[in-house]
Amino acid sequence: MSIAMQWRHLGTDKLEAALKALEPELRRQHKSVLIRLEMQRDAADRKERERRSELEVRERQERRAHVRHMADLTVGAVVALAMLGAGVYVAADAWWLATLLCGPSLLALMKIFVLRRSDPDDMKFLAGAARTSTNAAQQAQPTPPPHDRHPLH
Repeated sequence: MSIAMQWRHLGTDKLEAALKALEPELRRQHKSVLIRLEMQRDAADRKERERRSELEVRERQERRAHVRHMADLTVGAVVALAMLGAGVYVAADAWWLATLLCGPSLLALMKIFVLRRSDPDDMKFLAGAARTSTNAAQQAQPTPPPHDRHPLH
């Protein structure tokens, strides 16, 4: 349009010839703009699909981590209850086993299952604590009463 305004004083014949000569160039420019816009739209769509894909992957990872954490908590609770139950069950007959089941080993296993962590010094601490609890339980253990046999039995 600006070209037509500049050349308006030339006359219609010359203006028509000039515009016809410019038409292929204008078509090429228009086609170039359309292609550029299409490429920008494709790039934006591709970026959006990648973003959605990354979000889906992150959500799946978070779901798996949550399920794993809940499974660890459940297993930890079952192991703790089993160890406590077994410790109480064997306490009368095997006090040393009860102190091992209900003492530091229970805490160490809970640390592994619940906190998902085990430090290198844990085993040293566990061995020392087990030794201490066994010694303390042995000192506190009352001596069993003598079995009086009745002559009639």
